[in-house]
Amino acid sequence: MRIFAGIAATAILIAACGGTAAVSTPTPTASPTPVPTVANTFKADLKAANENPPITDSESTCSGTATVTFTSTTAKFDVSITGCPATTAINIGHIHEGAAGVNGGVKIDSTLKAGDITLTGGSVTFSRTNSAADPALITAIMANPAGYYVNFHSTAHGGGVIRGQLSKA
Repeated sequence: MRIFAGIAATAILIAACGGTAAVSTPTPTASPTPVPTVANTFKADLKAANENPPITDSESTCSGTATVTFTSTTAKFDVSITGCPATTAINIGHIHEGAAGVNGGVKIDSTLKAGDITLTGGSVTFSRTNSAADPALITAIMANPAGYYVNFHSTAHGGGVIRGQLSKA
């Protein structure tokens, strides 16, 4: 029994002295900080009746949709216009500041210029991107989209032929 106790004590002593090998703990590496990106999409239902004053001539049949996607410095306009007379020429388009029924100044240009698009059968679909939009203005629009409207102008209606308030898509 003494021999067994001696062997057991020796085994415990060897195990205690030898122990386990030190485990290397990897040094934590900092994960890259994600860069916040601002990407928000808004829509506007464009109608001639939304203009101030409302359009009442032959171009009153024009309507459409605009989807505006913002990043920190860009405004991308995806637009579909339908129902216009064959003679309608859409020349320019913008985001204006103003509540429904209130006319306001241009804030972000769509970059559409006279002659850039041609309506076929009174309709057209197009995209334009303004890559130089003011980040502070984009932030203001995203915070209060109802305070801004999308407006497209025709040759017959230089003040605008179809208009719609922005809302979150």
